Amino acid sequence: MNALRPILVFPLWVLLSLSSFAQQKPNVIYILADDMGAGMLSHYRQRYLTTPAIDRLAREGVVFENSYSSAYCAPSRATLLTGYNDCRKGKYLLTRGGIYTKTVTAGLSDTEAQAKVNAIVGNEPDVQYLPQVFKAAGYVTAEIGKLDWGFATSNEQLKRHGWDEHYGYYDHIQCHGFYPMFLHENGQRIAIPGNTDPEAGKSGEWGSDSLQEQERWNRNGKQVYSQDLFLQKMLSFIRKNKDRPFFLFHPTQLPHGPVAIPAIHPEVALRTDLTPIEKSYASMVKRLDDDVAVILEELKRLGIAENTMIVFSSDNGHELYYSFKGRVEKPYRDMRTGKLFTDVADKFYSRVGGDVFDGNHGLAGLKRSNWEGGVRVPLFVYWPGKFRKGLVSKRLVTNYDFLATVADLLHVPLKDGKDGVSYLSVLQQKPVKNSPDHSAIAFGSFMGPALVTADGWKLRYYAPKKLFQLYFLPKDPREETDLASTHPEKVKQLQQVLLEKCDGELENGWFSDEKNTVEVR
Repeated sequence: MNALRPILVFPLWVLLSLSSFAQQKPNVIYILADDMGAGMLSHYRQRYLTTPAIDRLAREGVVFENSYSSAYCAPSRATLLTGYNDCRKGKYLLTRGGIYTKTVTAGLSDTEAQAKVNAIVGNEPDVQYLPQVFKAAGYVTAEIGKLDWGFATSNEQLKRHGWDEHYGYYDHIQCHGFYPMFLHENGQRIAIPGNTDPEAGKSGEWGSDSLQEQERWNRNGKQVYSQDLFLQKMLSFIRKNKDRPFFLFHPTQLPHGPVAIPAIHPEVALRTDLTPIEKSYASMVKRLDDDVAVILEELKRLGIAENTMIVFSSDNGHELYYSFKGRVEKPYRDMRTGKLFTDVADKFYSRVGGDVFDGNHGLAGLKRSNWEGGVRVPLFVYWPGKFRKGLVSKRLVTNYDFLATVADLLHVPLKDGKDGVSYLSVLQQKPVKNSPDHSAIAFGSFMGPALVTADGWKLRYYAPKKLFQLYFLPKDPREETDLASTHPEKVKQLQQVLLEKCDGELENGWFSDEKNTVEVR
């Protein structure tokens, strides 16, 4: 007699989705916000503005509630592109910015500037980059916006990473302004008529300084807003490639400061509970959301919306660019007492630090820190008709998982040694036997490295004092109760895991400009 075998029954939408994966390659658009915490989105109950287009990606897509990135922008982009965590030794070299400013102020030619960058970054033949994975599957790739790597890049480096097309900044220093004198397109320097400031219109950060406020609205030599250019280039790329699979990466400047926006958004213009600089910042977030809406509408108009996957995330945790005396001030301090945060026993929380927006969504810390508010980021993955709308996942994921996920989706072999793990099975809701996931992830910061486990333990290393702190996030998401003294064995266990993630040296996860960047001379 034959043994009875169990019959697996899956919902029809799952079977149809799995079939469609085999039939077509989706277009992929990855939008990476800059320095924006999850709390700025109305999906996470932002009170002062709405983000309906981004909210739609969450509402009709898959939301990862336990998503991490790096503590600041450059390692975040590097880990996204390479699939390595940012505590690894020698996996990426970050150039310092400023070399392209010298092409305006010091007589350096653009060719000379690119040659100087190339002399440092050299060749990385053993690294497999995200756009290379797409190209191996027959995609055309484009990067539009901020530079994809370090703080200074070149045409040669961008091509080596696998970008067929690129348009935007080659120098991070210029990314702090929104009115560039020039940008680069596929290696060619493109002058922007009407923009004449070598620092791209960068202004001060203080909203209570009347001179800085006047400068923000002085449009002399600041005629063309960078995001206007990026949106048009993205739409052009999408239209040109609507009949072939494409990957479009948009590391936007928005809403990184110093704040700059051509006009206050009507939604916040009449609010009396926001300062002028807070209205400007809110308008930058609104502009990003408006652009997402434009892209969604264009995909629909072209008839490719159903075959386009959109990923929305942020490069790191929240940062404040709307200081106002007596309201929120840098260096960050407890606004009730004026005392600076030590980042050990006391740390930044919006309610005591003065962030009216609560950009870090109630968490501790901000950008550059290894507190949750510095590294937790929104992550929405939207593909209408293919991924189940409204799905919320608690799985531990990180930005460097995306490369492995794409390779899994497109059946492209990955090189050995990557730290990322595919979360495709979550997106597809496809039962996979022995599906890999993270038991723990690590990330570095300017305070030192930290570790988060799949069951919610967090070990934080505060390098300046050689101090370990332990938190159990499911019960203490705000990191208010240090359990290190009562759980010494857990600390010891996680110390070993963190050490392994840092290639045997915790110093690898303690960032500094001197150690982690190289001057381009």
